[in-house]
Amino acid sequence: MKKALTVKDLQALKGVRQVAFVQVARKDEAIAASQAGMDMIGTAFIPERADFAKEVPATHFQYGLPWGKHASATEALRDAMAAMQAGAQSIYCGLSPHIIEVLAREGIPVICHAGLVPPKATWTGGFKAVGKTREQARKLLQDVRDFENAGAYAVELEVVPAALAAAITKRTSMLTISLGAGKECDVQYLFSADLLGENRGHFPRHAKAYRNFAAERDRLQAERVAAYHEFIVDVQSGAFPMPANCVSMDEDVLRAALDDVQGA
Repeated sequence: MKKALTVKDLQALKGVRQVAFVQVARKDEAIAASQAGMDMIGTAFIPERADFAKEVPATHFQYGLPWGKHASATEALRDAMAAMQAGAQSIYCGLSPHIIEVLAREGIPVICHAGLVPPKATWTGGFKAVGKTREQARKLLQDVRDFENAGAYAVELEVVPAALAAAITKRTSMLTISLGAGKECDVQYLFSADLLGENRGHFPRHAKAYRNFAAERDRLQAERVAAYHEFIVDVQSGAFPMPANCVSMDEDVLRAALDDVQGA
C-alpha cells in the first residue's frame, strides 16, 4: 500500500521532481484524489471536514486554518494541534511570521502564504498579480525570508510572476507551492473546483479544467426537474402508486379486523 509522504519526504523532493497538490471541499473529492495518486491534499479545518484526513491515510494531508478565526497565536496553535490530532501532516496558516513562529516552535509543519493573499489583497491593489514591480518584488523576497526564518517549511506563492517565483525557489530552503506562480516551483497546486470545471463565469488564468462538472450538474438539475414533473403527472393520473409500490395483506385478516372494530 502506498504510504503518505511525510514532511521530510516532501523536503527531499525539492529539486528532484514536482509535487501535485489539490485543495478539496468534499470527502469524495479527497478520496478520489488519493486514489488517483495525488501527493498532497488540503482542505479547511472546519468541523464538517474534520474526518477527511483519516479517509485518505495514503496521502499527505494538510489542514488549513480558516482566515479570521484566530485572534492570537494561542488560538491558532490550539487549532493547529487539533488539526494534527485529526490526522493532518502539515498545516496551512495565512497569518504573520510571528504566528508562524509560535506554531513552528512546537514542531508543527507550517505552510505560509505570500504574493496574492486574498484576505489581504487590498494592500496589493486587489485580485491581481503581485511582484511585477521592483518594490513589490523586493517586499515579496523579504516576506519569504521572514517566513523561512520563522520556521515555515513551505510557502504558497499565489499569482506571482514565474521568473520571480523561480528565483525564490532557488534561494529558499522552503518548498515553494505554485498557485499561478509558474512551473519552476516545487509544488503545483490547484483547487478541485477549478480542476473539475465546477465554476461558472470567471475562470482563473492560472488554473486548468480537466473536466466540465458545471455542465454535468446542469444536466443533472434538468433531470431532477423532469423526474419531479413525471412524478406529479403520475400522481394526478393515478399511475402512482401501482400495486408493486404498496403493501398487501390477507383479505380475511382485514375483514376480521374490521369486524373486531365494528363489534367493539
